[in-house]
Amino acid sequence: MKKIKFPTAQTILFIIAGLVAILTWFIPSGKFDSLAYNKNENTFTRTSLNKIETLEASQETLDTLDIKIPIEKFTSGDIWKPISIPNTYHKVDDTPQGIVAFIKSPIKGIIEAADIIFLVLFIGGLIGIMNITGAFESGIAWLASVLKGKEYLLIIFVTILIAVGGTTFGLAEETIAFYPILIPIFLAAKYDAMVPLACIYVGSSIGTTFSTTNPFSSIIASDAAGINWTVGLTGRIIMLVLGTLICILYILRYAQRVKKYPSKSIIFSQKEEIEKHFGNSTHSTIPLNNRLRLILFTFIMCFFVMIYGVSQLEWWFLEMTTVFFVGVIIIGFIAKIDEYTFVETFVKGASELLGVALIIGIARGVTILMVDGQISDTLLYYASNATNGMNKGIFINAMLYIYGGLSFFIPSSSGMAVLTMPIMSPLADGVGIGREAIVNAYQYGMGLFAFISPTGLILASLAIVKVGYDKWLKFIIPLVIILTVFTMVMLTASIYL
Repeated sequence: MKKIKFPTAQTILFIIAGLVAILTWFIPSGKFDSLAYNKNENTFTRTSLNKIETLEASQETLDTLDIKIPIEKFTSGDIWKPISIPNTYHKVDDTPQGIVAFIKSPIKGIIEAADIIFLVLFIGGLIGIMNITGAFESGIAWLASVLKGKEYLLIIFVTILIAVGGTTFGLAEETIAFYPILIPIFLAAKYDAMVPLACIYVGSSIGTTFSTTNPFSSIIASDAAGINWTVGLTGRIIMLVLGTLICILYILRYAQRVKKYPSKSIIFSQKEEIEKHFGNSTHSTIPLNNRLRLILFTFIMCFFVMIYGVSQLEWWFLEMTTVFFVGVIIIGFIAKIDEYTFVETFVKGASELLGVALIIGIARGVTILMVDGQISDTLLYYASNATNGMNKGIFINAMLYIYGGLSFFIPSSSGMAVLTMPIMSPLADGVGIGREAIVNAYQYGMGLFAFISPTGLILASLAIVKVGYDKWLKFIIPLVIILTVFTMVMLTASIYL
């Protein structure tokens, strides 16, 4: 009997898209009114069912709408997306998504996610060019000799650095660029590919889960809740430190076991395939000369420029892609690659990540089905009503799981914040706790579910590393359970102490 294989990431997402389309036939369509700030005219635009009206941009307008957010949060640009208006939910005509909408959804998703898809393809082209220069091979061989006997430092440094990026400026999608670079280094250190995958993805996830200055979650959510983002910051820093420590110890334990007993690897059956794909070699025949050093320096600087631009200059995918485009051209000149070889290699490298790009597009298509089916606001409405009359300890943990569930349907952290905070944060007043607790529950719930959420970044990440979703679940579920228990205890303690 032929062994049944676990489905590919693309198939998993198609199944999810089908289930979401079916849900739109059973969950009533509904909408909250929304309020958007018009910077050019210094006015508010209220959008409701079949009606759009312009309102004065003032604190009185916000108070009238029962929105407990200072007007300065809008005028300063801290809140730049339309927010939901409390107590305005109304049912609308059902818009179930049929077979045609289901078939169109991945195409719409690919079009809508074109910015990140082009970033991924350009990264693939850059990696292809780097590979033919020999710089990677020489650099990895040098690093392997330097770290001999201290390879565990790689795990600690990479996880901490990426967690810092996640907690400060929301380093998430950008980590896709790191896998092709770091995996050969970890393989040379005699770890399996699960270890660098964990360091990068877990590092990013734990950082964004316990965000401190992340403008896309902690700051925008606090603003939308009507509180200063520094309220509750100390608690989030403590959670970040302890959570990151838990993750590092978990990864180290697995890594040391795999290093000592390679057959204990969860992906041992793929060992040869993965090493062949990533060109694992610790004995480079090419010496690390000055030209290769300059190529590696240019390559690394692309990432420093990208990180600086995103964190300080408000860059996004267009600017990030441009950085890699300029970087690959400079590397081509330094390496003296002829024009024909350059183009052929770049295109081949980009094609290697085409499957990843399609996964990103299909995942976006799932979100489009929910938006077109108008069920997101309905789920939010019922979720907010489900907590009425709860004890505050039960309430805050219920909010943790509600946000985890909602993140399946609304994977965007900034989108979740502006849609839900005006509705959810006033619930804290009713049970006698601070609104920062709701902000924390939102961050922690979304972050914990992101470790396994198929509508998030994990499937795209797994496609790069050539690891199946079932293997990832086997590795990560124990850590998710540990982190969930830890989070529930700390979240409960925070509202009683």
